[in-house]
Amino acid sequence: MEPSTSSIHRLRPLAPAPADVPRPPVAEVVGMPLALTDYERTMDWMDAAIARRERAIVTAAAVHLVMVAAEDPETRAALARDEVLAVPDGQPLHWALKALGHRDASRVYGPDLMAKYCERSARTGTRMYLYGGRNQGALVQLTLSLRKLYPGLRIVGGYSPPFRPLTAEEESWVVADINRSRADVVWVGTGQPKQEKWMAAMRDRLEAPILAGVGAAFDFHAGLVPQAPGWMQATGLEWSFRLAQEPRRLWRRYVRYNPLFLRAFAGQLVRERLR
Repeated sequence: MEPSTSSIHRLRPLAPAPADVPRPPVAEVVGMPLALTDYERTMDWMDAAIARRERAIVTAAAVHLVMVAAEDPETRAALARDEVLAVPDGQPLHWALKALGHRDASRVYGPDLMAKYCERSARTGTRMYLYGGRNQGALVQLTLSLRKLYPGLRIVGGYSPPFRPLTAEEESWVVADINRSRADVVWVGTGQPKQEKWMAAMRDRLEAPILAGVGAAFDFHAGLVPQAPGWMQATGLEWSFRLAQEPRRLWRRYVRYNPLFLRAFAGQLVRERLR
């Protein structure tokens, strides 16, 4: 990663996506508009926004974020911005879209979206900035891991913010550092809904076309936390694997929000069927 004061959908070889790639359509699940897309279409849309220098926000939404947005007006407002494209990160959201009749719906898992886009960007030269991580050491580890996996990847800066809110001076420094880096994509990994609120607050101040919130992807790709086996992801049991890995941090999220989501979506599904 280039030094900094305290910082550190079809794959195309080399050719950027055309600037006229349309925004993916959306469908609502428990009040949240989710994109009917896949990895390739999402990445093409990101590349098109970069080509147009159009400012956008991509967020990988799971059940937790959907339910927090249903309860918290600030999170809901952050996700309601016109620039936001929320992709269905969680398998339950993918199933929910299918149950609502959207047969072309696909899961777009945040860590895999980041990995696939890094693979593409190592060929196309897209400039990336990393914002997030547990600490500066973890961010360095993430940078080294990504560069090893994707030779030629252009990581042009990074910063791991403190857990407390930034001061106005720190915030201004971050904005200046990101803009100075001339990044095309800022990957944001500070956890939900914190990262969604930050992206909404910073969107008009940052020149990078894409802000992409991918949550735990930073820890996964840095090798700090193991990912659930593929079969657990495919069967919707990833939450139980993560809960076993980090019970103190995650138990409230799953015990509270999973049942709330099931009840809310069941109500939506009944209403849809009665129409």
